[in-house]
Amino acid sequence: MCAQEAFQAQRSQLVELLVSGSLEGFESILDWLLSWEVLSWEDYEGLSLLGQPLSHLARRLLDTVWNKGAWGCEQLIAAVQEAQADSQSSKLCDHWDPHSPHPAQDLRNHRPAIVRRLYSHVEGVLDLAKEQGFISLYECDEIRRPIFTSSQRARRLLDLAMVKANGLAPFLLQHVEELPVPRALPFEDAARKKYMSKLRTTVSAQSRFLSTYDGAESLCLEEIYTENVLEIRTEVGMAGPPQNCPATLGLEGLFSSQGINKDADTVLVVGEAGSGKSTLLQQLQLLWATGRDFQEFLFVFPFSCRQLQCVAKPLSMQALLFEHCCWPDLGQQDVFQFLLEHPDRVLLTFDGFDEFKFRFTDRERHCSPTHPTSVQNLLFNLLQGNLLKNAHKVLTSRPDAVSACLRKYVRTELTLKGFSEDGIELYLRKCHRDPGVADRLISLLKATSALHGLCHLPVFSWMVSKCHQELLLQGGGSPTTTTDMYLLILQHFLLHSSPPDSAPHHLGAGLLRGRLPTLLHLGRLALWGLGMCCYVFSAKQLQAAHVDREDISLGFLVRAQRAVSESTAPLEFLHITFQCFFAALYLALSADMPPSSLRCLFNCHQPESSLLARLLPALCVPGARCQEDSVAVLLQEAEPHNLQITAAFLAGLLSQEHRSLLAECQASEKALLRRRDCARRCLAHSLHKHFHSIPPAVQGEAKSMHAMPGFVWLIRSLYEMQEERLAREAVRRLNVGHLKLTFCSVGPAECAALAFVLRHLRWPVALQLDHNSVGDIGVEQLLPCLSVCKALYLRDNNISDRGICKLIEHALHCEQLQKLALFNNKLTDGCAHSVARLLECRRNFLALRLGNNHITAVGAQVLAQGLRANASLQFLGFWGNKVGDKGAQALAEALGDHQSLRWLSLVGNNIGSVGAQALALMLEKNVALEELCLEENRLQDEGVCSLAEGLKRNSSLKVLKLSNNCVTYLGAEALLQALARNDTILEVWLRGNAFSPEEIEKLSHRDTRLLL
Repeated sequence: MCAQEAFQAQRSQLVELLVSGSLEGFESILDWLLSWEVLSWEDYEGLSLLGQPLSHLARRLLDTVWNKGAWGCEQLIAAVQEAQADSQSSKLCDHWDPHSPHPAQDLRNHRPAIVRRLYSHVEGVLDLAKEQGFISLYECDEIRRPIFTSSQRARRLLDLAMVKANGLAPFLLQHVEELPVPRALPFEDAARKKYMSKLRTTVSAQSRFLSTYDGAESLCLEEIYTENVLEIRTEVGMAGPPQNCPATLGLEGLFSSQGINKDADTVLVVGEAGSGKSTLLQQLQLLWATGRDFQEFLFVFPFSCRQLQCVAKPLSMQALLFEHCCWPDLGQQDVFQFLLEHPDRVLLTFDGFDEFKFRFTDRERHCSPTHPTSVQNLLFNLLQGNLLKNAHKVLTSRPDAVSACLRKYVRTELTLKGFSEDGIELYLRKCHRDPGVADRLISLLKATSALHGLCHLPVFSWMVSKCHQELLLQGGGSPTTTTDMYLLILQHFLLHSSPPDSAPHHLGAGLLRGRLPTLLHLGRLALWGLGMCCYVFSAKQLQAAHVDREDISLGFLVRAQRAVSESTAPLEFLHITFQCFFAALYLALSADMPPSSLRCLFNCHQPESSLLARLLPALCVPGARCQEDSVAVLLQEAEPHNLQITAAFLAGLLSQEHRSLLAECQASEKALLRRRDCARRCLAHSLHKHFHSIPPAVQGEAKSMHAMPGFVWLIRSLYEMQEERLAREAVRRLNVGHLKLTFCSVGPAECAALAFVLRHLRWPVALQLDHNSVGDIGVEQLLPCLSVCKALYLRDNNISDRGICKLIEHALHCEQLQKLALFNNKLTDGCAHSVARLLECRRNFLALRLGNNHITAVGAQVLAQGLRANASLQFLGFWGNKVGDKGAQALAEALGDHQSLRWLSLVGNNIGSVGAQALALMLEKNVALEELCLEENRLQDEGVCSLAEGLKRNSSLKVLKLSNNCVTYLGAEALLQALARNDTILEVWLRGNAFSPEEIEKLSHRDTRLLL
């Protein structure tokens, strides 16, 4: 067999070999091939494209070398051997002619040696080349991009020298020759290098395919991954300047934030079930393993909390890393010692902390990396920094599982909010390469707001993609509720597991009844797992639950990822929400389930007396040795959020919509009706109990209610049942003036549920939904309840012009709505015409807050037109925009004769002296304004002197805020003269200006109304 034939026969093994290491190793092979002139410069450029998967580049290299003939194939094998030997071959020449007449050619011929020599000095050489004019600042920044390692930066510098004719090549040839020859490459020790390579290969293999939602087929993560909305969580205080909207990050910025606790090492990512936390970690690990990002870490150790909790024996930190992640083939102690000495080069990821049955505590300290302890104590001390201090950690969890104690050890907390609208569309287009199918699916979503709202969670977008044929071709109506969507995916799996033409093409009773034993087996296992905080099932547990191969073949149980060594091929449900769904299905369909067992499932106040406390003795998998007296202890470790999801699914299954479907599978229709009636009564009773717990109103104020943790899920359960009468009855006696749902993880689906229930309120309510994930789709879902809202607060909700324009279109016909707070969103001048129309048409509108958006002078001028026609507005918040002098002039002219406005904020709007002059003229005319906020602008003395003149003729203003405006003693003197003629003004804020301590003391004595 000739060399080319042997090469072709081993192609798959060669691809595996080329991708088994990092991108840096692949580039090292290219160095050798370039130096031997196997590759032309054009070949090399085609193989050095950023962002291309390593597997694609490897196949392209094999194709290129194949076309070079047998010699090229032999040289590739030799290059791989040289790269694996880490450039220690005798062929590596560390000397060249620094005054060569052909410097570019010599840079190429000696490229491996030059890269080796440059490795530790590339930053200094870059600075020197920039100083001498060989490279520009832009070129230097491109080479120094954070994604490149030192050797990759060296290669980019050499690549630049090959195409620049300004003397860079001879400069490098001479300067690099003068650099010291390294005795050995960093981390040359064979054990460490082999372990680093093996770890990258292991993590790459675990991360390449999306396994979180799909067990029936392999989805390549690189092809399907779509960025989620990732925001830094900020603490919101009662005082202080207006908060900016949370910073939105890409995955590459995960470790860039300074954080709230600089002594901590843990990044916490929180998000609801199905928001994409596991997939985000998987993408991070893949980027590291393929050398495309996070290369500041030499070692990345991924762990699953649901798997770790299965470890019963005591562990040392060394055992955790090596036995439960990746085992070093040699030199274990050397490798571990290196980890201890360089913890800053280590990243540990822990996925699904909410599924870890042990609650976090910092009471038991463990500092020895070699002494064994329990797995929970090991994890908790790693998070605290008592073990492997300065190693970076990423922890994902649902919000409810994060305690105040845990937050003490968190450096940065990030919130994963799911897909944006653009993200949903991008994801579906990645899933469906046929543009026609993707277009039809996206059009369907946009025309069906309820389904569109569900899809902001990636798990629902995946289900929509998976069930696209059912949605597009069968015309059976689009799903409205979460239960509808899960029944649709159940239909999809049932149909695809049945022989062709043997089952109906929709989820009828025949299709469900035919697989009822399988559904009950899976449901029984799911419910037992929830009660035991068990999400990974061994073969023994599956057998005890009577789950056989036929049940597994349905596709909802898949092989667990990163299985611990003690387990043999354990299985888990596709996603935690599927486990909850099957548990609910069991509760709805099981023949021996008494209705009374459902009473406490919907009780959000007493989780300790939940449904599972009654069920577990009868449901325990044989062999698990769960005695009745131990059930209560087990339930204290159960995740309440999972029970809430299960309750919502059960409510949906027992709804009128699905009554006939379940009735034909249930031996006794009466039993099903009794369960439904029991669930209805329980829901109504729990909500009434919740409402009765609201404290009485303070005298003179409206009664206020801040939602308790279980309230949103009670509302979701009501929505899943889709019974108008039940919703009306549930809120019939609710009389609160203010309903607060801040930081409650309210997304579009929750908005739909709130609107379904709250529209039946008999008295108007102020609805506060600040710091959630409402978005434009959620705004659309809220419209049905807008008529009962007297105020709507939507701070920090990622809302754009499209959502607000829809909101205002409905608000024009809602006389009850008098206040709208939209600060810290994504509004631009595009919404100005709609807002202006609201001000013109609504004669009883009182308050509008648009702070911290992106409105410029153009938008302010449009809004001014609406203000001229308005005679009712009392509060106008415009801080943190970009209106400038022109915008301030337009607003001031519109407000000169305004008779009702009492409070105006233009903080941080880049207003100078010209805008101040216009505002001063407004003060001379206006007789209603009581507070004017102008902090964080650039008024300086000139602008303040103008305002002082306006104050002399003003009789209504009580508070003027001018902090941080570069005001000197001259401006303060002008204000003192105005205050001498104005008895109405009570406070003038001048903090943060250009006063010396002596001037501050002097000014304070002259007039106490100056707050310095």
